[in-house]
Amino acid sequence: MARLPAGIRFIVSFSRDQWYRAFIFILTFLLYASFHLSRKPISIVKGELHKYCAPGKKDGVRVSGQSQTAGSVPTHQLPDNETDCGWAPFDQDNYQQLLGALDYSFLCAYAVGMYLSGIIGERLPIRYYLTFGMLASGTFTALFGLGYFYNIHSFGFYVVTQIINGLVQTTGWPSVVTCLSNWFGKGRRGLIMGVWNSHTSVGNILGSLIAGYWVSTCWGLSFIVPGAIVAAMGVVCFLFLIEHPKDIACSPTLVAHSKSYENGTHRFRLQRPAVPDEKLLDPETQCLLLSDGKRPIRQNHVVLLPAADSGSSMAAISFTGALKIPGVVEFSLCLLFAKLVSYTFLFWLPLYITNVDHLDAQEAGELSTLFDVGGIFGGILAGVISDRLEKRASTCGLMLLLAAPTLYVFSTVSRMGLEATVGMLLLSGALVSGPYALITTAVSADLGTHKSLKGNAHALATVTAIIDGTGSVGAALGPLLAGLISPSGWNNVFYMLMLADACALLFLIRLIHKELSCPGSATADQVPFKEH
Repeated sequence: MARLPAGIRFIVSFSRDQWYRAFIFILTFLLYASFHLSRKPISIVKGELHKYCAPGKKDGVRVSGQSQTAGSVPTHQLPDNETDCGWAPFDQDNYQQLLGALDYSFLCAYAVGMYLSGIIGERLPIRYYLTFGMLASGTFTALFGLGYFYNIHSFGFYVVTQIINGLVQTTGWPSVVTCLSNWFGKGRRGLIMGVWNSHTSVGNILGSLIAGYWVSTCWGLSFIVPGAIVAAMGVVCFLFLIEHPKDIACSPTLVAHSKSYENGTHRFRLQRPAVPDEKLLDPETQCLLLSDGKRPIRQNHVVLLPAADSGSSMAAISFTGALKIPGVVEFSLCLLFAKLVSYTFLFWLPLYITNVDHLDAQEAGELSTLFDVGGIFGGILAGVISDRLEKRASTCGLMLLLAAPTLYVFSTVSRMGLEATVGMLLLSGALVSGPYALITTAVSADLGTHKSLKGNAHALATVTAIIDGTGSVGAALGPLLAGLISPSGWNNVFYMLMLADACALLFLIRLIHKELSCPGSATADQVPFKEH
C-alpha cells in the first residue's frame, strides 16, 4: 500500500481529542482578543477628541479641522495663534479630567460587574452567557462611535455607553478561562496560558491599528468597526464554542497520543480515557497553595476528579468560600496594583507619545502597539519560568522588581527620540504585562482548582472573577489617577506607576517566602499530562 502523503500523516498524528483542544484554544483566543480590540479605540481617539491644529480663519469665522460629516462643532475663544480642533465637550481645558472620567466609568463598571459575573456565570451555560456579552459589547462600542455621525456632544451620553459596555464585558474573562481550564490539565499550565494570554496584546494591537486607520478622518468608525467585529465573534461563539470535553465525549484530561501509522495502516489508535484511579502527582502540592503552611508530603499519587462527575453533584462555591482558598487574597491585591500600571499604559500611552514625541494620533497609536508586542513575550516568558521553577509568586515578584526601575528609565529616555522609545516600549511591555498575564491565567486556574475544593468544578469562575475583579479596581484607578496627575507633569504619573509596582510586590512577599522555603517540587514527568 502506498505511503500516506506528509500532510495526511501530520493530520492523523494527532488524536481527535487533541484537535478539539487546539480548536478550543484558538477559538477562545480569538473571542477574548476581540474584547480587547474593542477597548483600545478610546485611547487612540483621545488625541483626536482634543487636539490643536494650525489656526485658520475665513471671513472672521474659524475653520476647524473636524470632518464636516459630523456637523459643526461649537467654538470657544482661543488666542489668535491657536485654534482648537477638538470634539466638544473634550475641547475644554479640563479635557484630561474628562477623558480620565471616561476611562474610570468603563473600568469602575467593569470592576463592580466582575464580582457578579463569576457568580452568574457559574449558574448559566458559558456559551449563552458569553454570546450575550459579546453582542451587547459590540452594540455599545458601536454606539459610542455613532456619537460622531449624529453630532452628539453630551458628556453624559459617552459616560453611559462606557458604563454599560464595562458591565457587559465582564461576561468574557470568567467564561473563557473556565472553558480553557475545562479542556486543559494543570501540566504546563503556565506555558499554555502564557501563550494563550497573548490574546490581550494581539487584541490591543489590532484595535490600535483599526482605530488608527480612521482616527484622523472619521473617528466614529474607530468604534463602529471594532464593535461589529465583537458582535460577529459573538455569533461565532454561539455556533462553535464547546464548554466541556464531556459534551462531545472527549477525555477530561489530555492524554498522550501514540503515532501508530505505518504504510497507511492503523492510522488511528483510540486512546483510553483517563479514569479516576490513574494517579499522578498534582503540582498544587507545592508550598504556595498549602492551606496549613506545612511542607508538602511527597506523594506518589493523587486522584484526579473529572469535572463531569463532580460538577453535577456540588453546589457553586460562595464568595466568602472562594476568599478562603490559600493565595486568593494575596494574588488579588497584587493584581490590583499590577493591573493599575497595565491599564494606565493601555488608556494613556498613545496620548503620552503624542505629547512627548510630537506625533499625530495615528502614528502614536501605531507606535504604542510595541508595548503590547513586548507584553506577548512577557506573558509567555512568565509562564515558561513559573512552570519550570513551579514558583508562580516568585516569578511575578522578580518581574515586578525589575519593572519599577525600567519605568523610571522609560520616562527619562522616551524624551530622547524614537529609537530610545521603541526599545523601552518593548522592555516595559514585557515586565509590566508578565505578572498581570500570569496571575489572571495560570494562577487563577491553579487556585480555582485547588485541592481544598475537592474537585468542585463550579469554583473556577468565581475565583477567576474575584481575582480579576479586584485587579479591575486598580485598572479603574490607574487611568483616573493619570488624568488627574498628568497636568502636573508626566514624570509624576511614572512615579505613581513605580509606587504601584512596589505595592504589588509587597503583597506577594509572604507567598514568595513560602515558595523559597519549599525544598522541592514536582518533576516534569509527574505532571497530569506529558508528551512522549
